[in-house]
Amino acid sequence: MTKKVLIVEDEFIVASNLQQVLQRSGYEVSGIAASAEEAEESLKRNRPDIVLLDIRLQGERSGIDIARKLKSEHIAFVYLSANSNQKVLEEAKMTYPDGFLVKPYRKKDLLIMLDIAWYRHAHSLEAKTNQEILLQKQLTEISNENSDSQQKLLKIAGIMQSCIPFDLIKSGLRPLNTVQFKDKGYLRIGFDEYQFIGEKELLTITNLKRTALSVILANSHVDINTTIYNNEPASEKPNIPSLQKTLIETFNIQSYLVFPVVLSNGLSFHYFFYNRQRNIYTNKHISMLDHLRTSLEEVAEKLIYGDNPAISKYDQANAERKLQGDSLNYPEFRSIIGNHHLLLGALDLAAQVAFYNTSVLILGESGTGKEKLARAIHLLSPRKNAPYITVNCAAIPATLIESELFGHEKGAFTDATEKRKGKFEQADGGTIFLDEIGELLPEMQVKILRFLQEKEIQCIGSSSLTKVNVRVVAATNRNLEKEVAAGNFRLDLYYRVNVFPITLPSLRERKSDIKELAIYFAEKFCREFNKPFHGILTSMMEDMIAYDWPGNIRELENVIEQAAVLNNGKSKLELKRKLTGHTIPTTNVIKTLEDVKNTQAETEREYIISILKQANGRVRGSNGAAQLMNIKPTTLESKMGKLKIRREDL
Repeated sequence: MTKKVLIVEDEFIVASNLQQVLQRSGYEVSGIAASAEEAEESLKRNRPDIVLLDIRLQGERSGIDIARKLKSEHIAFVYLSANSNQKVLEEAKMTYPDGFLVKPYRKKDLLIMLDIAWYRHAHSLEAKTNQEILLQKQLTEISNENSDSQQKLLKIAGIMQSCIPFDLIKSGLRPLNTVQFKDKGYLRIGFDEYQFIGEKELLTITNLKRTALSVILANSHVDINTTIYNNEPASEKPNIPSLQKTLIETFNIQSYLVFPVVLSNGLSFHYFFYNRQRNIYTNKHISMLDHLRTSLEEVAEKLIYGDNPAISKYDQANAERKLQGDSLNYPEFRSIIGNHHLLLGALDLAAQVAFYNTSVLILGESGTGKEKLARAIHLLSPRKNAPYITVNCAAIPATLIESELFGHEKGAFTDATEKRKGKFEQADGGTIFLDEIGELLPEMQVKILRFLQEKEIQCIGSSSLTKVNVRVVAATNRNLEKEVAAGNFRLDLYYRVNVFPITLPSLRERKSDIKELAIYFAEKFCREFNKPFHGILTSMMEDMIAYDWPGNIRELENVIEQAAVLNNGKSKLELKRKLTGHTIPTTNVIKTLEDVKNTQAETEREYIISILKQANGRVRGSNGAAQLMNIKPTTLESKMGKLKIRREDL
């Protein structure tokens, strides 16, 4: 079917050239607009399939204003821009375009971008529709089940988190009752853990008296329509306390969304979503809620009129709440430690996309846990019982990468003594994780792109193509947009793998998780080394929290492992190196990562030798070194070989 394209471009020559290129390539141009007003008129007359949209237009309004309208009407669009202003580009990015072309661009780039934009748009619409159908079904089930309002709201929190991210969810009738505060809410304290927030809990957390709360409620603004606020409370009197101001200050709220629904008796019931990130809520969240409005109204009726506190199954004194039910529990995330809102946001996205075949791109610095998240996505997906294959694109020599990924026929090259399946074929039916995809050479990028487009591979030495059913999860610590600009990464491949990006925060961005991570690793290594764990010295914990962790979680794990190895088993763990790059017992400076690895290896070597001496050189059997270290003999023997421990060392 011929796709209709609307061109929104205020330069006549550029627009005319675009029209000629598109028509010659089989597209139908539904119109050309030079301003936002002309674009809106054209949209009314003839709805296009896709829009090419310049950011700067004639008149006061920009292409970004049109983009918001296109997004709300589910029309695909690609930005065309020569604008390099970072603020404008960031604003444009928040409209979630289906593609982006920087002027000047080649005809080939334009046609590829249109193809990719349509692919992304179609897949995102399908995923959005499926998500809305599932949410409507779940909301209906919650509405019909025999449970109290507190339990219903808890389950609503669980299912809404993936589409409307929040750190605090709250609901209640409006206008507010100043005599009795009946709002109910949940504060997110873990991936599937929530703390109930009612009147009693709010008074305790804010240290307010009931009379003070009544004054706050009386001064509070009530929104009539769906509204988004970013980094400020509603339009209320300055220096006068209000409920929203109190919540913003108490829970460090940066943005929130108000969604009112009308009950059958005409009363207004409001859902509130609060987040600690700025500018998190957009029109796409409002659109999602609008599609769920009927279901949310039905649940609201039950929350209000089905409420019976006398038979409540929840003890409000218990702060921690676990979501119940198979659909809301995610044991696949248990190995990912931390409760920081940036991490939880990434896990929400992973849980949301896992059930589809959509390609995922995991972004983040080295050592942030990208491989763990990729494996969790696989385990959450319908492919969980099929193969999960990991490929480190940076670790395979350029001469071997094609054979490693796509396999080879016998005799295809000198050392090809037998036919060998590549990683893609090995992963058939399952998931392949392409770690450090940004390191691939251009010729390999072409082959990966072909697979993503055609879902088929060609092994070396073969003239035939093989269809494989593989879901691709990729990861990189590089800024792929900069790599594209520098010509190191293909633009078309970038948009193919970047269908659903998830960014993992660095450890310095989520320092509140350091204590929990440190204790987790400390307990793990003390068990491994058969030593009792007595805790971590306060000074060590303070130093770790103050440190910026350029190596992220991997570096933290190494620091804790060294402390556990050198611990005497009778005292708390203490820091054995200065986190500026020095080792505490000596004055030697560790200058490189290789120096760090060598120091750790030497420490482990000395520890194993000391245990072997204690066991009189015996590795296996009763009172052997392996038993004393509480590890398998084969593991110990492997470590001894790796560390070159010989009999003469004992």
